[in-house]
Amino acid sequence: MKAKILLLGMSVLFIAAINLNNLDDYANQPIPPYITKDNAPPFNEITDAGATLGRVLFYDKNLSLNNSIACAGCHKQQFAFSDTARQSVGFNGALTGRHSMRLVNARFGTEIRFFWDERATSLENQSTQPIKDFGEMGFSGTNGQPGIDSLISKLSDISYYPVLFTYAFGSPQITEARIQNALAQFVRSIQSFDSKFDAGLAATGGNLGPPFPNFTPQENQGKNLFLTPPPAGGAGCQGCHRAPEFDIDPASLNNGVIATAANPAILDLTNTRAPSLRDVAGPTGALNGPMMHNGNLTTLAGVIAHYNLVPLNPANTLLDPRLQGPGGNLQLTANEQNALVAFLRTLTGVNVYTDPKLSDPFDAAGNLDLQFCAFTPTITGSAEVCNSAVNTYSVPAGPAGAFYNWSVTGGTILSTPPYSNTIQVQWTNAANASVSIVQFNP
Repeated sequence: MKAKILLLGMSVLFIAAINLNNLDDYANQPIPPYITKDNAPPFNEITDAGATLGRVLFYDKNLSLNNSIACAGCHKQQFAFSDTARQSVGFNGALTGRHSMRLVNARFGTEIRFFWDERATSLENQSTQPIKDFGEMGFSGTNGQPGIDSLISKLSDISYYPVLFTYAFGSPQITEARIQNALAQFVRSIQSFDSKFDAGLAATGGNLGPPFPNFTPQENQGKNLFLTPPPAGGAGCQGCHRAPEFDIDPASLNNGVIATAANPAILDLTNTRAPSLRDVAGPTGALNGPMMHNGNLTTLAGVIAHYNLVPLNPANTLLDPRLQGPGGNLQLTANEQNALVAFLRTLTGVNVYTDPKLSDPFDAAGNLDLQFCAFTPTITGSAEVCNSAVNTYSVPAGPAGAFYNWSVTGGTILSTPPYSNTIQVQWTNAANASVSIVQFNP
């Protein structure tokens, strides 16, 4: 059967908040030379398009079963991407099992596992676990809930996602792996290196040892206590929370805080992960949420007091050995404890709390405005086709970085995505045949 097909070039222009022709810079943000740790895997380096998609996913309430909560519901920019509640509230009102960890500088460390109990093998693996949690976002695939495939179908029907996935990955296909990679790219782009501590370290040429010229005597005393091990008269914090990144040592065991958030009588020894200590407090001095996996400590003074005399429990078989013996009985004076608190407050940055590229891209009504330019190229190729025939269709090549979003009705695209400006099509239903393209130029 021979039939005429319709060759369509689609023209689309949206004007609004995210401009895909002028993306924010996520991939090349300045990183101080003294920051050397990086847990980003080589297969998922940050790109501007990937992190932009990740930002939209992070703030999109459509990722919850009832469209009521996003990742940002538990990880809020104004609190260094943490939560001031001990336990965050899920889509159906259920509470999370642990406190929502700060995400600032999640990239800058050697620990590749995530969650307090390190159950996620990577940030990529971690990123969809809350989405698939029965109580958090509801696509668990258990007890009558739909699974992640239902979310993928849901996102495929939302107008902005085919465009964003095409920009990030070269085709509109949505998969869990692509969702994970985009979310991980955005989270790794959340960085904070404009603190008083950073100014002091830069002034000493990256040398942690000398007094920082911009510090008060109390802050410098706190810095020395933090860096110096207990046998030498310090607090030994550096052994687990390693400056200048202040990332957790991957070999750390638990810190003696072993009660669960829901029930203090139930013990949980598995919490061996911690976020960076950067931005533990906000610009006003208030904490960015309660401390520890259970949120039981609500002041920095309380945290220092805990480490000054770590409670020993015979049931705690996973207490870090550095917190046993002298390391768990520091006998710090009140002045020394206050100095440590003063030092920890120097780790607070500024920009991360208000940076527009890290903020919610949706308006108050939940709408996303996406700006991009699409063109109406002329498609060349046979307008007469037969069933089983293979035909070639093409448009003029765009500039480097252009994306070609081909769509075919009545046939199958034989070319492998991401598509170029030329494709091959095998026709199966010539009576209902059409070829269309949206071309996105950077």
